[in-house]
Amino acid sequence: MSYEVVIEPTGDVIEVDEGQTILDAALRQGVWLPFACGHGTCATCKCQVTEGDVDLGNASPFALMDIEREEGKILVCCATPESDLVIEADIDVDEDFEGFPVKDFIGHVSAIEDLSPTIKGIHFTLDDEIEFQAGQYINLNIPGVEGSRAFSIANTPSDNKVLELHVRLVEGGAGTTYLHEQLQVGDKLELSGPYGQFFTRHSDSNDVIFIAGGSGLSSPQSMIFELIERGDTREIYLFQGARNIAELYNRTLFENLAKEHSNFHYIPALNAPEPDDDWQGFTGFVHDAADAHFNGRFDGHKAYLCGPPPMINAAITTLMQGRLFERDIHMERFLTAADESDDQSRSALFKRI
Repeated sequence: MSYEVVIEPTGDVIEVDEGQTILDAALRQGVWLPFACGHGTCATCKCQVTEGDVDLGNASPFALMDIEREEGKILVCCATPESDLVIEADIDVDEDFEGFPVKDFIGHVSAIEDLSPTIKGIHFTLDDEIEFQAGQYINLNIPGVEGSRAFSIANTPSDNKVLELHVRLVEGGAGTTYLHEQLQVGDKLELSGPYGQFFTRHSDSNDVIFIAGGSGLSSPQSMIFELIERGDTREIYLFQGARNIAELYNRTLFENLAKEHSNFHYIPALNAPEPDDDWQGFTGFVHDAADAHFNGRFDGHKAYLCGPPPMINAAITTLMQGRLFERDIHMERFLTAADESDDQSRSALFKRI
């Protein structure tokens, strides 16, 4: 049995199977609804039911208060229809969003490489082609781990039968520990995708700044190589932050790219270089490197940020002080499973970030 759900103000109509969440059905039919945590704790996916009946599921009482429940509000990531529905969602339609539907895949592990002491590159060959936009992510099901884990795609959309993921080992993290210590070449894992609203805005003609920290380099890597593949003539800047030389992975890859393409500029930054690193580049945090390079003025650029929440928040502040506005800044925070329920990980500066 299935139910018809009309989504206003766009007028999209989706079919939702009995027991299926509204969000899952929408994403699998190429209809985007705003969401973040995916399991009822952050309130990003809050919508208003105007017609029909719904089971609220495991919505957190903090994300969906009693008075909101009485008013007919739901969290679509955990709500399931009990009749045909009409819902109202706060949707900003982005002209660059291609809306590829979410699908399920089997990934065969084809290679595992040590990118740094704490980050592994894991390569999958897929059982089918995946359509995605550079910057988006997949959800990976890990044996023995409850739920799924999100990882950004590091390869370009033109490589649509493979996936490259950059996985940082999280202390005490069940998922990343398994991927670092137990995963073997030849293993098969289930995954789904694509997800996310982090992608290159090709319709924007402004020059592009990427600021990445840790394994947050994965999305910018995909986006930068896609821009190069497309012959994009904008000036492209990558600021990559790490603690020391050992953690500054794929450095040679981007140094060579900068030699081959005059419109690509690579600026690495180390905030705690080791004495034997003999580091001659920028010493400090990655947002400070960007600030120094542009002399504190970022107007006329589009910025993409990817990394841990402290880096993102510091970069947002720096960019705003340098004359960028919300419309000019796009980001993807790299959260652990423990981080996802922490409302402090969201910026108070922006409505959509």
